[in-house]
Amino acid sequence: MRSVDLGTLEDFENGEARQVRVDERVLVVVRIESDVYVLDDRCSHEEFSLALGEVNVATCEIECARHGAMFSLKDGEPMSFPATRPVAHYDVRMVDGRVEVMVP
Repeated sequence: MRSVDLGTLEDFENGEARQVRVDERVLVVVRIESDVYVLDDRCSHEEFSLALGEVNVATCEIECARHGAMFSLKDGEPMSFPATRPVAHYDVRMVDGRVEVMVP
């Protein structure tokens, strides 16, 4: 695993999904208050960008804009149909005020 710097916490809007590319990976980054979550930016149901979906701050979930499947930002697990498989999630840490994601 290696650590990749994504920027400062202030670089991310609270409750907004943002697509970020790290090498060959396309990720979705979501900030909720002082927490940052990172998932693969592809719905497991139909390969659609999760960054285009809405974030539910109260439940810490992101919705796929294509068919409405909800995923937990905490672990990538599907929370509603039509998705039945999780999306990959990545560990995030704060180092000296910077957001870092751990990627394989």
